[in-house]
Amino acid sequence: MKHIMITLLAGLLALPVHAKEKSYRLQMDLSGSWQLTLDAAALTDARQPREAMVTLPGTTDTNRQGNPCTDRSQTGHLTRLFSYVGKAWYRRTVVIPREWSGKRICLHMERTKPSTVFVDGRSQGSQGNICTPQVYDLTAALTPGSHEICILVDNSSGVPRQVYASSHAFTEDTQTNWNGIIGRFFLEAVNPVHFTRMTVKPDAAARKAQVLLRFEGTPGAKARLRVAVTDLAGRVMTSREFRKITLEPTSKPEHFFPLELSLGADSKLWSEFSPQRYVVKAEITGEDTLSATFGLVDFRAHDRHFYVNGNLTFLRGKHDACVFPQTAHAPMDVETWRRYLATCRRYGINHVRFHSWCPPDAAFTAADEMGVYLQPELPFWGDFNAADSTLMNFLLREGKQLLMAYGNHPSFVMMALGNELWGSVETMQQFVRVLRAFDSRKLYTLGSSYYLGFRGVSPEMDYFTTCRTAGEAWGQFHTHTRGSFGFCDALDGGIINHFRPSTSWNFEQACLRSSVPVISHETGQFQTYPDFDSEIPQYQGVLRPYNMEEFRRRLQAAGMGDQAADFHRASGAWSVSLYKADIEADLRTRHMAGFHLLDIQDYPGQGSAYVGILDANMQSKGLVTPEEWRQWCSPVVPLMEADSCVLATSRQAGQAGGSGWKAGFSIANYSGRPLQGKTLTWRLVLPGGQTAAEGSLPVPADSVGLFRVGTAAADLRGIRQPTRLTVEVAVGGTPYHNSYPLWVYPEAENKITDLKKGILITSHLTDEMGKKLENGASVLWLTSPTSVREDSVLNASLPVVQGLFQTDYWNYRMFKTICENNKKPVSPGTLGIFTHPEHPLFRGFPTEEHTNWQWFSIIKGSSPMILDVFPRSYRPIVQVIDNIERNHKLGLVFEFKVGRGRLLVCMSNLRRQLQYPESRAFYRSMLQYMHSADFRPSFSISFSELKATLSRQAASAEIGELRNISYD
Repeated sequence: MKHIMITLLAGLLALPVHAKEKSYRLQMDLSGSWQLTLDAAALTDARQPREAMVTLPGTTDTNRQGNPCTDRSQTGHLTRLFSYVGKAWYRRTVVIPREWSGKRICLHMERTKPSTVFVDGRSQGSQGNICTPQVYDLTAALTPGSHEICILVDNSSGVPRQVYASSHAFTEDTQTNWNGIIGRFFLEAVNPVHFTRMTVKPDAAARKAQVLLRFEGTPGAKARLRVAVTDLAGRVMTSREFRKITLEPTSKPEHFFPLELSLGADSKLWSEFSPQRYVVKAEITGEDTLSATFGLVDFRAHDRHFYVNGNLTFLRGKHDACVFPQTAHAPMDVETWRRYLATCRRYGINHVRFHSWCPPDAAFTAADEMGVYLQPELPFWGDFNAADSTLMNFLLREGKQLLMAYGNHPSFVMMALGNELWGSVETMQQFVRVLRAFDSRKLYTLGSSYYLGFRGVSPEMDYFTTCRTAGEAWGQFHTHTRGSFGFCDALDGGIINHFRPSTSWNFEQACLRSSVPVISHETGQFQTYPDFDSEIPQYQGVLRPYNMEEFRRRLQAAGMGDQAADFHRASGAWSVSLYKADIEADLRTRHMAGFHLLDIQDYPGQGSAYVGILDANMQSKGLVTPEEWRQWCSPVVPLMEADSCVLATSRQAGQAGGSGWKAGFSIANYSGRPLQGKTLTWRLVLPGGQTAAEGSLPVPADSVGLFRVGTAAADLRGIRQPTRLTVEVAVGGTPYHNSYPLWVYPEAENKITDLKKGILITSHLTDEMGKKLENGASVLWLTSPTSVREDSVLNASLPVVQGLFQTDYWNYRMFKTICENNKKPVSPGTLGIFTHPEHPLFRGFPTEEHTNWQWFSIIKGSSPMILDVFPRSYRPIVQVIDNIERNHKLGLVFEFKVGRGRLLVCMSNLRRQLQYPESRAFYRSMLQYMHSADFRPSFSISFSELKATLSRQAASAEIGELRNISYD
């Protein structure tokens, strides 16, 4: 490989490094005004101007060129004010200086779409790489003097058609299929002998780096080569000088020069905790210089875990789909990426997975500085079709190019072939073998959740990013690696929605099926109702949130526009708790290696998936502070393990229901340091802040990774009223703490049978019951599945939806389509409850305004009624929040004054749930409310009017089809 003859080698020298690095490269900045010509065939109106002066770097969108938006009804994603798909010609005259004569001159475009470059009307070739800079050698064409450069950029062809349909490098769902040139944009002149590339392969254990220099030059030329490694402050770690080298004639223009550099025992390693970077500086005296930043990092997979420099590591990742609404393209500057990653870090994220796209160099640079582990992907999501040579060649070329362009960055530690791939597994394996041979510094996997996990782990995988580790029978959950799914993928939408709440479940059974580290794929996807008033004004760039404006208009049309903020706040608070549960299940799994959240950030496409705790602009929604979120998303997380979050107590020991609270405590410690000698403290806190019980446990000596600390117990017979407590747990002498809700329900002396006296309880609202209401009776209408299916009065099914405990998964419109096409039940589609905790109905059932874990049995056994036909001002006591597509007014608990009587309606089959403490408490609290003077419904209606109103079916919203490539 070495094509250089070394005539004198001067070993390791203590050479000084120039205070100011020399630059032999001459550059001409091409940013500024360019003449744009659009293709008439790509314009929707022949009267639109085809030519304009535009600013580059930029896009047709940022320059307000192309087809103006005429349709504001799009709800699938944000809307471009100006869209353009086709050929665009960018022209400009440049004057090449006389001193550039004899040098090699190249055009550099950091990021663009497939292009062809012309100089003075003559083609200089075409390029189609989309993940890395395009560089054109224009030496022959750009002689000293004036020349016209014309760059044809085509965002309608030049890459395989499948890439347009799915990749986040092109999709309209996020960064859009823009046309333009972004990032660094310049002409560069270099001397005949010049560097072309530098590859740095660190050896962290030995504190060394293998460096491979590539350069071009005239055969026979002689040069003096100096190489040094410095830290960022300029301190020299090591240097070498090769006083005289001769370029031997070769069949290829590129020459290779490998060398090993030892940084010394005092050099520091790179990781999330200490992102130490070094710079390799190479100089061919009098000819050229080249620098590369790197870090001493050893990122490897072993025994189902990741290790960084020998330290056990857990990847707390987020999914990134290139959501940058102000520009509709990836930021190309380091500062914007610093802000983005700083936000991630504030929320405990140490890893970013780039879904079917690769970010620019600036992202890697910022991640290097901040200690964030990155996984780019090939720009593909779909069928890995071995017979499609055009697609295969394109993807393999993109993979090699992005490894060459960004491979030196210490943050670039892993790589996937794309998202949710299917097709030829053998070809995927071959790709990994080729890429690993090309660059052995990275870990590789076939694809993020390839075959949706059903194929299990495959040879050539260094790690397995997946939602399941094998196929399973319908209704089984033992292969799952996350707590929530669409109803098309798992019975009842997965573990969280299906099983009674606890803090003891995990994914160990699934992870043990894999021989390599498992990363939970796209964990979460819990919807939040959008915050219209706060978010809509943020959009001042090239995209507009017409989808959000349409959703707001629909809510207003449904008579609930005044509740938008309530719905946002309540659904958001519940989604935060759901994310906490899913993340902690990962942390409780001994052989889980990480997760990729979908997401802490909203996804504004695919039907508009508002699943983030941050909005699409990475701004807080006001749902949770970074400090609160880091309780369960940090290098160290104390964990409570309990089989239930509700407890029934009796006043006397030995009576049914018991009196004691018991829990186990563990710590997930991935900080790189043991916690030996620390103490774990726990405390049960009453609503007023008083301590009900407390204790401490010593942290064991083996205190790295997930480990058990011990158990705790407390006698809670002193609590005489239904109470929500908080279990606080902390690691003493550290900032790490966590908290859990606990509901205690003492078995009351006044039994439910006693409270029923004086109240008529029915599952069917009969005419006879109506007469009693009219004559002054108090009636509790407790529905059942039978009465919901066919009510006695209506002789028809009641207008209801089914009960959904968690907030709806991802996006109702998309998964409704997928479920129907796959003959699976459609999710109920709701987003939790909204209520008023101070309402007297809750005196015996403490609650927040949103769903929490004590509502599980009540909501799961419910069928919320559609109340759209009632007056717009009518509000249920417990309202169920509907999704943005349907906007039903839904009631779980509501009341009417009927004649002289009073009617309380509960759309939950409570009588089948009385084995659960929370259901008994809720039933008892409702009956107590009905006996109280507070039971005075403000909305009056006659029984005949009530029957007539219930008989009128509300108009159903027409929800358009929205497909997903992984399910077609």
